[in-house]
Amino acid sequence: MAIWQFDAIGTRWEIETTAELTAESRAAVSAEIERFDREWSRFRSDSDVTRLGADGGALASADAGAMLDAYRELSRATGGAVNPLVARSLDALGYDAEYSLVAGAPRPAPEVWEERISWTDRIVQAPAPALLDVGALGKGRLVDLVVAALASVPGALVVDAGGDMRARGAQTRVALEHPYDSTKAIGVVTLADGALCASAINRRAWGDGLHHVLDARTGLPVRTWAATWALAPDAMRADAVATALFFDGGPELAAAWGVEWVRMSTDGRVERSPGCDAELFLAGVTDAPAPQN
Repeated sequence: MAIWQFDAIGTRWEIETTAELTAESRAAVSAEIERFDREWSRFRSDSDVTRLGADGGALASADAGAMLDAYRELSRATGGAVNPLVARSLDALGYDAEYSLVAGAPRPAPEVWEERISWTDRIVQAPAPALLDVGALGKGRLVDLVVAALASVPGALVVDAGGDMRARGAQTRVALEHPYDSTKAIGVVTLADGALCASAINRRAWGDGLHHVLDARTGLPVRTWAATWALAPDAMRADAVATALFFDGGPELAAAWGVEWVRMSTDGRVERSPGCDAELFLAGVTDAPAPQN
């Protein structure tokens, strides 16, 4: 397999393909990443999201409907814990566009966020300033877009964006990194045609107990779960479920979407979905109860 590595959207990317990618294919990937980042990054002063946060108005993007429809389901499943207007909550704890990493008072996100913005398949509208953060599923969405940009490339491929990955035609064994010791794994999964996304409180962490996975209702970092992994046909839904699993309602959403998963608590307990075939190395793994109809 040929490997192309590069940095984008604040993470390391690795794309493995059967044959070396052409300059045209690499340019298509770079253009798609730049387009998505320019529209949705709250860390760029020139992005459409930043403008929407400052002035309100409209944001035109082909990703609007897919992502915000998924956010609606995420929010309802988790009782409002996942919310695309959590950006100001992250800012308040120091995870802002300047990466100040200086925490102030917690700031809950607007509870009725669906009254602050509206959207169609291709446009988000906000009558007043509304700063969005699509971190709960945005990287997964971008992985899917990169795979789509490489649709004409023959053979197998694996797109890995800092641990959020999608494979096509390639069987890949992937370690589930221990959230408290990056030299160890709690298990492995085999990824063929599908996606694996992970989230953990040791990633994008700063200060005492401060990390990027917030409960939008309180503006505070989560405390019960330390790491999550989700397997789905597409990376956006895997990414979304990996976020939802930090909250009550996450397993039910995963079942409704047909997503398998593993999660590890902050006290070391490991739980997985009934149909998950991950090979786990730890004793005392609990299978979550099957969802009730």
